[in-house]
Formats: sequence, structure tokens, C-alpha cells
Amino acid sequence: MLMWGMTLETTPEPIATPAATMVIFRQNPDGGAPLLLMVERIKAMAFAGGAAVFPGGKVDPADFDYAEMLGGPLPLDEAAARLAAIRETIEEAGLALGLKGVDDPADCHAPRAALHDGESLQAICNRFGWEPDFDQLVPWSRWRPPAFERASRVFDTRFYLVDAGNTTPLATVDHTENRALFWASAAEVLEKADKGEVKIIFPTRRNLERLAMFGDFDAAAAHAAAHPISTVLTYIDKREDGNWLCIPDGHGYPVLQESLDQALRG
Repeated sequence: MLMWGMTLETTPEPIATPAATMVIFRQNPDGGAPLLLMVERIKAMAFAGGAAVFPGGKVDPADFDYAEMLGGPLPLDEAAARLAAIRETIEEAGLALGLKGVDDPADCHAPRAALHDGESLQAICNRFGWEPDFDQLVPWSRWRPPAFERASRVFDTRFYLVDAGNTTPLATVDHTENRALFWASAAEVLEKADKGEVKIIFPTRRNLERLAMFGDFDAAAAHAAAHPISTVLTYIDKREDGNWLCIPDGHGYPVLQESLDQALRG
């Protein structure tokens, strides 16, 4: 098996930006598969422009500072990533999840505006009497392009599952990095992508295929617990029928490959 970009020469390790994303579940009011929140990024964005993704973004230095102040059993980078997922979801979707002391997750207009104005999540939690509840965020996966990846932006991204229960939080798009949002089951998002109604990049597609296996949040969380987190490293397999973008087996994903000609990589 050949991996694209592998040579006998030493390839400098690309600097990976730590990032985090929140996969938000809520019960389907019509029954059936749970609904997931997707945001559609504006086309001008350098990464995944125009694509439907889960809410999230890079981990900021202030997230590390807050994590260090909080202390606790989690490693610093893990706590900072969970704080980033919480913060980015407020910014992008107007939902305050993963926090204690929040009466209505959608009632966070003032905190959201403050975040957009540059205030830290720590300052906002102190002002509104909120407290991070890391247990609400279930580790799902972690993706990072390997050293040979030729990419303009390399992210080390941690995915977390969060259960919004049977509520119907009124998520609202931020109109800064994202132009729209919608709730749909994992299978419905995949169907929209296959019809050309939305764009999804390779990691999003693989995660949606995995999420589509489960009928509720608890089943997905149990599956996550049965597959301890190890970094998913993509690679390119050169074959007679063309190049294929692949991930290794053993991470819980039902589909491990996609033709490089068809795969969207961000």
C-alpha cells in the first residue's frame, strides 16, 4: 500500500491547530432517528467554505487559560478542547450547552454578543453564573491529517456528542462564519449531500455514516465508549482504479474510503 506524499526524505511535521466540534442530538418530534444540528459555512471561508459541518472551531489560548484555572482530572488540552466546543457552539448556533446554571440553552443572546465582541468564555461564565459541565460532552472521535498531508490548514479536531434531549432549542445562525443552519438526521444529511443540496467534507461524511447507525443518543454514546479515542489519520491509497482517500479500521466507522476524485477535503 502506498501513501500519498510518503518519501524517504524527512517531511516536516505540519503545525496542527487544535480544534473542537460539538455533535448536538435532539429527539425527533416525529419519531425515528435523532436530529443533528448542522451549520453551513459561508463560501468565503478558507476551510470547508460552503460546506455543512457540525458547530465548532479552533481552540483559543483563552480556552487553555480557563482550563488551567478550573483544574480537575482532565488533561489540560482535553479540558481546553471541551471549552472551545462549548464556546464555539454559543458563537455559531446561539446554544449554551455543556454548562450548568443555564435555564434555556437558546436564551444566550447577550453572552453570544459578548463572545463576538472578544469577551472570554471564562468572563461570561463568571458574569452569568454558569459553570462548565464537562460530563455533558461525550468524546466521539479525534481527526488529524498525518505528517505527509499537503494541506493549507491542518486541524487536530476532537468531536464531542451532546444530548439536547426532547427540547427544541431555537438555534440561530451567526451570519459571520456560517450562512445557515438546519436540523436533520444523519441519514437525511447524507441524502442531501448525495442529491447535491449540501456539501460535506470527508471527515463529516464519515462521521455522519457512523452516526446514522444509531437510533438515539445513548446508543451512540455507548458505541463511543466501546471505541476508546485514538487519532484518526487519513491516508491516500494509490490503486489501479485510482487514488482513494482512506482511514484505518478500528475506530468504529462503517465506511473507510472514498474515491479521491469525489472526496471533498476542505
